[in-house]
Amino acid sequence: MSLKLKDLLVFSNIVIQCHDNPDADALASGFALKWYLEKNGKTPRFVYGGKFPVQKSNLVLMIERLGIPVEFVTELDKPELLITVDCRYGESNVTRFEAENIAIIDHHQVTGQLPELSEVRSNYGSCATVLACMFKNEGIDYNENIDISTALYYGLMTDTNGFSEISHPADKDLRDEVKYRATDIVLFKNSNISRDELMIAGDALKSAAFFDTYRYGLASAKPCDPNILGIISDMLLEVDTIDTALVYSILPFGVKISVRSCVKEVKASELAGFIADGLGGGGGHLIKAGGFLKKDLIEEKGIPYETESLDKLMKDRMDEYFATSEIRYAGVSDEDVSTYEKYMKHEVTAGYVRAADVVPTGSTVLIRTLEGDIDTVVDEDTYVVINVAGEIYPIKKAKFERSYTTCGEPYEFPGEYPPVIIDSETGKRYELLPKAKSCVAGGGEGIYARALDHRVKIFTTWDPDKYYLGIPGDYMAVRCDDLSDIYIIAKDIFEKTYRKA
Repeated sequence: MSLKLKDLLVFSNIVIQCHDNPDADALASGFALKWYLEKNGKTPRFVYGGKFPVQKSNLVLMIERLGIPVEFVTELDKPELLITVDCRYGESNVTRFEAENIAIIDHHQVTGQLPELSEVRSNYGSCATVLACMFKNEGIDYNENIDISTALYYGLMTDTNGFSEISHPADKDLRDEVKYRATDIVLFKNSNISRDELMIAGDALKSAAFFDTYRYGLASAKPCDPNILGIISDMLLEVDTIDTALVYSILPFGVKISVRSCVKEVKASELAGFIADGLGGGGGHLIKAGGFLKKDLIEEKGIPYETESLDKLMKDRMDEYFATSEIRYAGVSDEDVSTYEKYMKHEVTAGYVRAADVVPTGSTVLIRTLEGDIDTVVDEDTYVVINVAGEIYPIKKAKFERSYTTCGEPYEFPGEYPPVIIDSETGKRYELLPKAKSCVAGGGEGIYARALDHRVKIFTTWDPDKYYLGIPGDYMAVRCDDLSDIYIIAKDIFEKTYRKA
C-alpha cells in the first residue's frame, strides 16, 4: 500500500468524493487533489453526498473564498475511478456510489481491507498533510497556488483543533512551511461558532467539576464541533486552582475529548493518549491535545454506554493517570543502583552528526524527530546521535567518545522520518542526514538498567523542560560514568542495543 499520485493519471473518467457533511480537511484534500489532476490534463469532478449540502458558516465561506468547485450530489454516473479523500469507501458516513475502480487517500485508522490504490497514513493529524506529502514526493510545490495552500493550512488547523493536537512531524512541517492567505484564515476562524454552540460552552462550564487532589477540572458538553470542546477546555484551564483540564462530549458513536495542561509535568498529548488507551486514540501537543474513544471498544470493556458510566470512566482515567505516574529529574542527585543490573552495548552501527557542522554555535535549535521535538543550544561539544531504530538524541562530545567509535563510513538512515534541525530564531531548517557519518556503539563503561513496572516521566539533562515517558516493560537507565544521568530506553530499542555485562 503506497499510492503515488501519478498512479491515478492512467484513468480518464475520475470522481473525487469526500465524506457526507464534509469538514474543512475533507474539502481541502479533495480540492488539492483536483488541482493536481487538472495540472496533469484531467477533468475530475469533486463531490459529496448525504442528506444536506454544507451549511456551516465557516465552510460556506471557505468554499466561496477559495473557489472550491465541490458539488452536492444524490446520484452519480458510474466513473472509471472514484477516489475517496479523508474517508474510506463503504463507511457509514460516505454515500455509496458505484465505480469501476476505487482509490483511497485518508488519515484515519484502518479497519478492514483496503483497495490496491490506497494511501492511508493513520498517524497523521489531517488528510491535508497526506496530500502535502504526496505532492512533495513528486516535486510539486503546493505553495504555487495560494488557494490550495490556504485550504491545506485550514484543513490541518481544524482537524488538529487549532494545531493543538499535532504530534507527527509531517503535520508540523505543513504547518511551518505552508504559505496561506491570513485574511481568509482570520475570517474562517471568526465564523466558527454559532449562538447555539456558545450556549453549549456556557452550560458545560457552568456544570464543570474540580478535583483539588490532582488539580484538574472536568466538564461534559453536549454534542458539538470539536473546536467548541477546545474553546471550553481553554477556558476551564484558566481557573487558578487547576493545572489540567479534560472536556468531553458523548456522541452516538463515541466520546470526543479535549485535553489541556499548563504544567511541564503533564504533556496534554500523553494524557490524551492515556485516557484513550485501549478505547480509541489520542494525541497532540504539549499543552493542547484531543482524542476519541469508540463506542464499540467501550462496550467491549463491559462499560455501559450511558452518561453516568462514561462520566465515571473519564474521572477514573484521570485519577489513575496521576496516581500511577512517577516523576524524576535527571542531574539532581546520584541514583541508587542497588536494584539495577549492568549492561553493555552491542557493537551496532549508529549515525552521528556534530551539530556545529550543521548550524552555527550558540544557536538555539529545535531537533525535529519522529519521537518529538527536542530543544537545545548548540555548542562546540554538541553531537546528535541517530540510533539503531532511527531514534535521535543529543549528547556531549565527552560522553559520545566514551560510548561510540567513529568509522567515517557513509550512514544509511533506518527510520521513517529523516531528522532536521530548525533554528528557533530564524525558522531555517537544516537536514542532518547529508552530514551524518557512521559510528559503532559499544565499549565505554556501560549502563545500569532495570525494567519498569509502572509509568515514569524523566526530565533528562539534555532537555529539562520536557519529560520522556517510560511505561511498564521499558527500561530506566543510568550511565555508569555519571550516576545522576538517568533516562528512558524503550523496550524494543533496549533489547536490540544492550546485553548483560
